[in-house]
Amino acid sequence: MLDFRMETFLSVCRYMNFTHAAEALHLTQPAVSQHIRYLEQKYETPLFYREKKKLSLTPAGELLLSALQTMQNDENTLKKRMQESLSQKKILTFGVTMTVGEYAILPSLSAFIKNHPDTDLHIRYGNTQTLLACLQEGTIDFAIVEGYFKEDRYEVRIYKEEEYIAVASSRHKFSQPVRFLRDLTKERLITREPGSGTRAVLSRTLALKNLSVLDFSHLVEVENIHTIVSLLCEDCGISFLYKSAAEQEIRQGNLCQIPLSDFKITHNFSFLWNKGSIFSEEYETIFQKLKAGSL
Repeated sequence: MLDFRMETFLSVCRYMNFTHAAEALHLTQPAVSQHIRYLEQKYETPLFYREKKKLSLTPAGELLLSALQTMQNDENTLKKRMQESLSQKKILTFGVTMTVGEYAILPSLSAFIKNHPDTDLHIRYGNTQTLLACLQEGTIDFAIVEGYFKEDRYEVRIYKEEEYIAVASSRHKFSQPVRFLRDLTKERLITREPGSGTRAVLSRTLALKNLSVLDFSHLVEVENIHTIVSLLCEDCGISFLYKSAAEQEIRQGNLCQIPLSDFKITHNFSFLWNKGSIFSEEYETIFQKLKAGSL
């Protein structure tokens, strides 16, 4: 169980405001200030930058936040493991992003379930940012994501390297000859929502070409990969997807990869958990089993 002053620190980090943290904890603001002062004296370093009325974490504060989030996650997991010991049943709760969960992990997940009949799985779907928040809150044990994240906060293993491609209906008529990425800006772009890994890869790639999603003639944002693929099959626009998401439709001739001379990208699907977790050995074993099933 975390020290009550650590709980205060986490609350201040959540709100970045002493008054709001005090209200959430049902404490006075001086009490919150005293708790933070105690921790800064204990660790002999400031935890927050205080500029006028704005708070931000110092590098030491970032380290403490990461460590406490891991401890909080482990405490939740430990409680769950103790409850499991009574029922003699093991439960794994983990998160996957849409592309990973709907396409990339299915064969290895199927093998894992068959080889571990006494393990119950709770699988959560969400975009990369949502799953990272769940890890920090301790509501999932680990996650497999395709988006970007701060690697220093997590133990990271490469689950799979995936090709990222431009896709359209095989009967699509382009408004102009297409050779370069910029040539596609006359098209309607169908893409995932901000916060998703698929969208983050696209945004970074476009930025390198001095472009953004707003440069396309029209924009359709969809929170579901299956819907995007279906809209592509109906010739409603073009998109950028991981190849595994469109592979079946490409094989069947409904979709085609758009050949671009300045666009060739691969990106990792990453298996990650909180750095320093007391359950790291267990998560490493699970990763190796899932990885073996995906080969």
